[in-house]
Amino acid sequence: MNKKKLVILSGAGISKESGIDTFRDKDGIWTKQDAMQLASIEGWNNDPQAVLDFYNARRRQLLEVQPNKAHELLAQLEKWYDVSIITQNVDDLHERAGSSHIVHLHGELSKACSSIDKENADCIELRPLINDIHLGDKAKDGSQLRPYIVWFGEPVPNMPLAMNTAFEADIFVVIGTSLLVSPANTLTACSGAGHNIVIDPGEVEIPEGFLHIKETATVGMEMLYQSLVKLSERT
Repeated sequence: MNKKKLVILSGAGISKESGIDTFRDKDGIWTKQDAMQLASIEGWNNDPQAVLDFYNARRRQLLEVQPNKAHELLAQLEKWYDVSIITQNVDDLHERAGSSHIVHLHGELSKACSSIDKENADCIELRPLINDIHLGDKAKDGSQLRPYIVWFGEPVPNMPLAMNTAFEADIFVVIGTSLLVSPANTLTACSGAGHNIVIDPGEVEIPEGFLHIKETATVGMEMLYQSLVKLSERT
């Protein structure tokens, strides 16, 4: 049986329910700290220690949290669908829940890379989550290791892959994102799906042709899960 293509675009709202701080909520990280000092090349060049401290703390936080029901249900849907997850999140909760096909748009906390050539695969080193990155830690090319994160002003290397994935969707579901972050918010326009859904409890601007399930990620996915299973059985 050929499985239908289910594509998920996930954002900070799905990880918030596991205890990971969001960035853009009214109490999010960027309301308390300067994004350009901690998440830009200029900030890195000005004070790399502050940037390393910030991401080391976020990496350590991953040891304290677990995937939630929404992550788990998405992984379980692979029984019935060809599931691809495009995520704006830099955590590894989708992986830990068991999802197989994940496109990280904004990088991964569990990786470090060259500060000279971020996209050179030979310079990317998988780091155990418990490890901090320190000044003096070197990549294979001899440069200072930096977090493997897409900072403000940097290109998003996985965007073409994400666009192609969205175009192939039979069902496209947006979970826990305000759809304010560019270029990720353009992916809804790439959807070739017959069914388009947004799960978010807020007053987000819903793209034309999308159904809005106004619930948190976990509640919304519990509502949607059985419908998706039944739909797969009819096709």
